Amino acid sequence: MIKRYLTQIGRYFIMLKEIFNKPTKWTFMKELVLKEIDDLIIGSLGIVAFISFFIGGVVAIQTALNLTNPLIPKTLIAFATRQSVILEFAPTFISIIMAGKVGSFITSSIGTMRVTEQIDALEVMGVNSLNYLVFPKIIALCLYPFVIALSMFLGIFGGYMAAVYGNLTSSDEFITGLQTDFIPFHILYAFIKTMVYAFILATIPSFHGYYMKGGALEVGKASTVSFVWTSVVVILMNFILTQLLLSS
Repeated sequence: MIKRYLTQIGRYFIMLKEIFNKPTKWTFMKELVLKEIDDLIIGSLGIVAFISFFIGGVVAIQTALNLTNPLIPKTLIAFATRQSVILEFAPTFISIIMAGKVGSFITSSIGTMRVTEQIDALEVMGVNSLNYLVFPKIIALCLYPFVIALSMFLGIFGGYMAAVYGNLTSSDEFITGLQTDFIPFHILYAFIKTMVYAFILATIPSFHGYYMKGGALEVGKASTVSFVWTSVVVILMNFILTQLLLSS
């Protein structure tokens, strides 16, 4: 089993090298990138906005309900909401959701091309199929921080709406809590994580789709395996980056 995992890891890094070899002409690549932006970024905004708004509200409500001591200021509701959304919820939790939505889409689309021998046809025509299929996804997901920025804003806004209109705190107290002990580096930390996750979201699902074998049934299995491994690597990188960037 260990040998199989090491083989897969080695094949993954070889794939990364091949992606940047023999690039496709920019005339064709531009259209591919725009299509991937539409599929992977624009198509994900709705679900990200919906989840972020309501999770932010839930964090604010749960924080407020646990403030049973009257000596603890209500500004802590906004503080806890801000910290939860910026540090973990927006970059990491949303990325795991995107591993299911975007990752499965990437794996199934490339896997279907493998099954129907479209990838073989690209190779016969002398096209670097990895560059043609995967590189546009990497470029498109460079816009992923925009998705996470939207998630941060809507998460905090959802917390504001739930706390203020649920009579859990006043608007002034919530805004004061948002400004309390704010560390700008936390925003940078979140976006560094986001860029790493974007690369993972583009490459690991592509790997599982590109190297899958079998028929239509195996495409579904590859999508499931892709989601699991993408989520595992995201959580592992979350731990490593947190140790490197915040614990020093």
